[in-house]
Amino acid sequence: MRTVLGVAGGIAAYKACHVIRRLRELGHSVKVVPTASALNFVGAATFEALSSQTVSTDVFDEVESVNHVRIGQDAELVVIAPATANTLAKLAAGIADDLLTATVLTTTAEVVVAPAMHTEMWQNAATVANIATLKQRGIHVLEPAVGRLTGPDSGPGRLPEPETIVDFALAAAANAAAAKLGGPLQGKRLVVSAGGTREPLDPVRFLGNRSSGKQGIALARAAAAAGAHVDLVAANIDTGLLSGLPENVRITNVESTLELQTQMLASQPEADAIIMAAAVADYRPAQRTDSKMKKSGGEGLTLNLVQNPDVLVGLVQSRPESQIIVGFAAETGDSHHSALDYAKAKFRRKGVDLLVFNNVSEDRAFGHDDNAVQILSADGTDVDASVEFHGSKDDVSEKVIAALVNRMECVESTP
Repeated sequence: MRTVLGVAGGIAAYKACHVIRRLRELGHSVKVVPTASALNFVGAATFEALSSQTVSTDVFDEVESVNHVRIGQDAELVVIAPATANTLAKLAAGIADDLLTATVLTTTAEVVVAPAMHTEMWQNAATVANIATLKQRGIHVLEPAVGRLTGPDSGPGRLPEPETIVDFALAAAANAAAAKLGGPLQGKRLVVSAGGTREPLDPVRFLGNRSSGKQGIALARAAAAAGAHVDLVAANIDTGLLSGLPENVRITNVESTLELQTQMLASQPEADAIIMAAAVADYRPAQRTDSKMKKSGGEGLTLNLVQNPDVLVGLVQSRPESQIIVGFAAETGDSHHSALDYAKAKFRRKGVDLLVFNNVSEDRAFGHDDNAVQILSADGTDVDASVEFHGSKDDVSEKVIAALVNRMECVESTP
């Protein structure tokens, strides 16, 4: 998501650095727009280093590209943290005398403000009235925390912690997107798997893979934004990555492939579509020990593995009529065939409606914030490989959801 982070001139401006880092860890781009006063607390170089984008405060910068309008037009979410009493007053009055206030005045994206100021300023009648005005206009206000302020003062007015700000902002954006009427998946239920399964060896060790779950989470977010109710089956995903999902996403945590299979089959009957984005272990240990395995001398360790069930094939075989199933294939090539050849073979073997192919031999997909995919779709016995698409995992998810919607419309229109 293209996010603008506004930073007003308060002592809490240093927390904006952690907000930037958190947003980027979750795969969002961040354009920092500080006020001139904010740069007295945190320098432009710091914001640029953390966001990897240039920083400006002046409406007369980049005049040739109409920068003071373009930033707001391009934004998908605007967050102001901290938002001082002065900035809140300007926003309530519709003043646009710097780049930040001009950005808010031109954007059609959701706007979130996280006020931070001394208690007396927060409780002043002018600030109370300004907050009421902003809420009436649809701006999301994260109430300040209670705690230590600048100097010896304590009370309401402290900027909430960065994780709280990010969670609140992303949830506001996702809920607003889901609430839009006429979404192509309005009234539909999707089951999305994400992350990577782990097969325990003993109470300490497991066999796993490199999947972070970022792509699956982005898919759940995109499906929810299109109006769907989403059941997200999360395999070993960091809880921080799961924060900020919209209200119409229900999360179920699983660990092993067998747990994932059980949950997916239980969720399948009510689903209009299934997206299997999780990286599933092909094998598991034949036995799990109840105590930690100990090293013995200088000898190696031989593990006896058994094959896991093919969760995706099982879903295809048991699916209700008209249910659409999307699979994912992370492949590498070798001396015999290309990665795409192996993906096409998997597509035919699995029997899915769409297959999203990642060429992971090119150091893409796992753990990264961007992705490159090809979406394979069937027309009779022919497999058509679309042109490779590269972008953020949110951008890739929008492509996948669009392909899914198109496939569902084709099935529904078939007599």
